Amino acid sequence: MDAPNACIFPYGTAGLATAAARIIAGGLVAVPTETVYGLAADATNGAAVAGIYAAKGRPSFNPLIVHVADLAAAERLAVFDADARALAVAFWPGPLTLVLPLRGNAGIAGLVTAGLDTIAIRVPRHRAMQALIAATDRPLAAPSANASGGISPTCAAHVAASLGAAVAVILDDGPTEAGIESTIVATTPALALLRPGPVTSEAITALLSRVPVAHAGGIVAPGQLASHYAPTKPLRLDATQAGANEWLIGFGAVAGDDTLSDDGDLIEAAARLFGALHRADASDRRMIAVAPVPHHGIGAAINDRLARAAHR
Repeated sequence: MDAPNACIFPYGTAGLATAAARIIAGGLVAVPTETVYGLAADATNGAAVAGIYAAKGRPSFNPLIVHVADLAAAERLAVFDADARALAVAFWPGPLTLVLPLRGNAGIAGLVTAGLDTIAIRVPRHRAMQALIAATDRPLAAPSANASGGISPTCAAHVAASLGAAVAVILDDGPTEAGIESTIVATTPALALLRPGPVTSEAITALLSRVPVAHAGGIVAPGQLASHYAPTKPLRLDATQAGANEWLIGFGAVAGDDTLSDDGDLIEAAARLFGALHRADASDRRMIAVAPVPHHGIGAAINDRLARAAHR
């Protein structure tokens, strides 16, 4: 039985043991990664994975990312071509997810892949997620630890506020580093960028000597819903000043009630994005406005999240 309210455990031996026992018993644990906090469950346990969808209110056609310890573990679950292996060697462990053909004997619950013949997989860099994978000795399915479609969580308090009693154990290791979700790339049938993120299109192009195409098909990976990462209040983009009853999130020369980066630093802006949206949503203003953010580098990922957050 779930506890009536989420319990936050500091990262350490005791907290990790509690979290691992919860996973092994088929339960859910919120755990930080280098991107955002994830809601983890045993990816081989269909009932546990169903618990993720229920806790988040997530559509069952939206697949989950599986987190594993290393490339060797990933190769036991997915079929890697030369491009996928090159990307893994260059960017793992880290904030890159690969969508690859699923091996027939992988043992992954069907709900994880939403019935597709591909799997979204990555090797996380964060010590807490790596330690939880090691302690449970199983692959962990883990979307962002928040109600489906809402603002992603970058600290333990965000998880507790969004999911409450739906998650009994939150492993707290402070605010996340990158602040936005992983880049998602498919390598077959063509090199495609499914979701921009901390590993930029420019970095992928430099490694593989070709530009990944934009995916134009159906949903094959997380983060592809038109409306996603959204606050409860209306969101206006490319604002240079606040309108009536708006909370303005600034950037660079555009000052506001809050800012993504006074210096116009895109990496700082990415790390602060979801926290700023949480603060804006909790403010006494009825609407939110966000200053223009450049589209190059990780700015492409920031603008992707903002566009989906503003979609109504």
